[in-house]
Amino acid sequence: MPEGAEREAPVDGARRAVSSGSPYEPAIGFSRAVRVGDRVVVSGTGPVWPDGSCPDDAREQAGRCLEIIATALAELGASLADVVRTRMYLTAATDAEAVGLAHGAAFTGVRPAATMVVVAALLDPRWRVEIEAEAVVAVH
Repeated sequence: MPEGAEREAPVDGARRAVSSGSPYEPAIGFSRAVRVGDRVVVSGTGPVWPDGSCPDDAREQAGRCLEIIATALAELGASLADVVRTRMYLTAATDAEAVGLAHGAAFTGVRPAATMVVVAALLDPRWRVEIEAEAVVAVH
């Protein structure tokens, strides 16, 4: 284990992290999302329901990913309206339109910077899409 990896996150409010309950988070050692100051970074998010199942349709999978992301953002005082960047990983280029429609519906009026790439595979072979997000929250 790298030096310092076993340390707990600061509790002074400078850094906050949330979990979505995914079994991958403790096994791999990551948080669903982390907030430092006005910045929130959301890890790659797969389309998993609490029971471990996932939708078959690419657009529904993207929608589920975005629901999980929205929940994580809310837990850290942010929302989809604060998102400034997304990354969408697809296992098939033919899913680009369906995933793009779900993304567009979630970010109507926001239009964050976005990247969509096709990859050989994702962690779970049922997944057709995985999405990351970054947000900046206005500090008042």
